[in-house]
Formats: sequence, structure tokens, C-alpha cells
Amino acid sequence: MAIGQRIKFFRTRKGMTQKQLGEILGFLGKTSDVRMAQYESEARVPKIDLVKEMAGIFDVSTHALTVPNIDTYIGLMHTLFTLEDVYGLKISEIDGELCLRLDKSNRDNYTSLFNMFQAWQQMSAKLEQGEITKEEYDQWRYKYPELDNSHHWAKVPSKALSDFLVSELKKEK
Repeated sequence: MAIGQRIKFFRTRKGMTQKQLGEILGFLGKTSDVRMAQYESEARVPKIDLVKEMAGIFDVSTHALTVPNIDTYIGLMHTLFTLEDVYGLKISEIDGELCLRLDKSNRDNYTSLFNMFQAWQQMSAKLEQGEITKEEYDQWRYKYPELDNSHHWAKVPSKALSDFLVSELKKEK
């Protein structure tokens, strides 16, 4: 998730409007919402001092606002936290082992991601069982979804579209 989306996510989480956040940051009243809209749409990128100020207002780390550097452990953790926010990825413990799992409460994300993860797990198992080489596995991963022939995943319609279709079908009865 890009910085503009993160700013909007945390601003909304705090129940603030763009204008309110802009005014707290010291932008002039008439332009405060416009300036925040520019940051959220990424027409402008906030300088690090402004990111620090926003992080303080939101009571979060600057790592939570910026696009994480996944080459560091802290950056990787903030990437995982973002995946939790956006896709419902959860951390659990099963038989004493830490694992990442999908949240079933968001059906759309769950179904799509489950099928994609299942295809990944199947290819990983083939590698471990010696059915494919490391090169074949890497080729599958780095060209995904082009080389995926599991046909386990498909784009799921949004909840709104699904609800609309169900209501229209009920009308026809």
C-alpha cells in the first residue's frame, strides 16, 4: 500500500477529515483539505518531517505510513501489518508453530487468496517431493500467474455486486 493510501487509512481510522488533518498540520484553512487530498492521491509526496508529524498525530510509527523497505525486518513487519489491514492476513499458532492464515470473515479476499495460496503450496510441495526442480519452482513463482495451471483461483465479484445479483435473482422468482 502506497503512502497516500496509508495516510488515508490512518486518518479515517482516527475519524478525521482531510481538512481537520491539514489544519492540525498547520496548512491554511482554505487549502488544508486540498493539500491533504494531494498527499492521499499521491499527486504530492510528503517530506519526512511531515511524515513524522502525521505519525505523531496518528500515534503510529513512521514505518506504518511509509512504503516499507522489505529488505529489513522492521520493513517486513510493517508490510505484514499492512497485509493484515488490507487483506485480513492473520498470525496464529498451530501446534506450537507460528503461521500466517487468512481471515474467513472477508469472503471475497479469503476465497481469492486461499486459491492463490493453495496453488503456491502445491508447487512448493512438488519442489519438496522432488517432482519439480528449484528452477521450475522459481520460474513458476517469478512468472506467476502466467505459468499457474492450477485453475484454483478466479476473480470474485465484490460483495456489493454479489448482493445486487442475489437480490435481482430473488425478484425473478
